[in-house]
Amino acid sequence: MLSPTMGVSKPWVEYFFVGVLQMRCSIVTDRATGDTVIIDGGGEPERLIDWVDGFGGNGPDWSNGPRTDNERIQQNIPTRKVVALVNTHAHFDHSGHIPDLLNRYDVQWYLHPDDTYLQTLAPSSAQRYGFEVPEPAVADVDLVAGEILDVGALAFEILHTPGHTLGGCCLRLIVDDGPDHLFVGDTLFAGSVGRTDLPDTGGDFTVLAQSIHTQLWPLAPDTIVYPGHGPLTTIGHEKQTNPFVGDDAGAGIYSRGRYA
Repeated sequence: MLSPTMGVSKPWVEYFFVGVLQMRCSIVTDRATGDTVIIDGGGEPERLIDWVDGFGGNGPDWSNGPRTDNERIQQNIPTRKVVALVNTHAHFDHSGHIPDLLNRYDVQWYLHPDDTYLQTLAPSSAQRYGFEVPEPAVADVDLVAGEILDVGALAFEILHTPGHTLGGCCLRLIVDDGPDHLFVGDTLFAGSVGRTDLPDTGGDFTVLAQSIHTQLWPLAPDTIVYPGHGPLTTIGHEKQTNPFVGDDAGAGIYSRGRYA
C-alpha cells in the first residue's frame, strides 16, 4: 500500500448517525491545524454544521475530542476549518445532502467517477423512503484508485472497492502514532458486507468479495474500520470472523448483507 512520508498525529474523529437509515457521517480533524474533512455528509446537514462551526445543537454520537469550545482551547486545537467533503459512494443516504454542505463550506467535493450516474438518482431513491433531498451535487474532483488524497493537513489513501456500487471507495487515514482509520462506507460491516442487489448500482458479490480480499485484508490487522452503518470493527477481526468474506467463509454467493 502507498504511504506518505508523514501521517496525522492523534486525529480528532467524530461520527454522527444521520437520516432515516442512520448512516454514519464521520468528521476528521487534524488537532495541529484544525483542518477538517467531512466524510459521507449525506443527512442532517444543519446538525453537522451547527456542531462543526460552534459545538451547537445535537452533537456527535461518538467523539474522541473536545465537546465544547473551552475544551478545544484548553487542548490547543485551532478553530476548525472544513477543507473538503469526501464520499465513499453515492447512495442517497451518504450523498443526498452534500449540496447543503457545499452551500455552507466553499470547498471541493470528492467522489469516484464510476458513481456519477448513481449520484443523479439521489432524489428518486430518497422518494422511495418518503422524503426529499436537494437536486444532486456534481463532484468537483474524482477520487483515483491508489492515490494519496492530501486535503489540508490530512492524507487519505484511496482504495477503490467496487461491488456494493461501481465507484465505492474506502478511505485510509494514515496515522503516525496509532492504528490507521479506514472509512469503508458500505463495503464492509461488522460481521457483514454491503448489499449487492440494489437497483441501478452495479452491485456484484463476487466483485465485492474480490475488492475486500485484495484491498482491505492486506491492511494492518489493528486498522480501525468505520462502516457506513452499525458498530466499529477492525480489519483483523473481520478477516478472521466475517461470515461473508472472512477466512472461514464459504464460497456461496450472497445478494445482501445486513445493512443498506
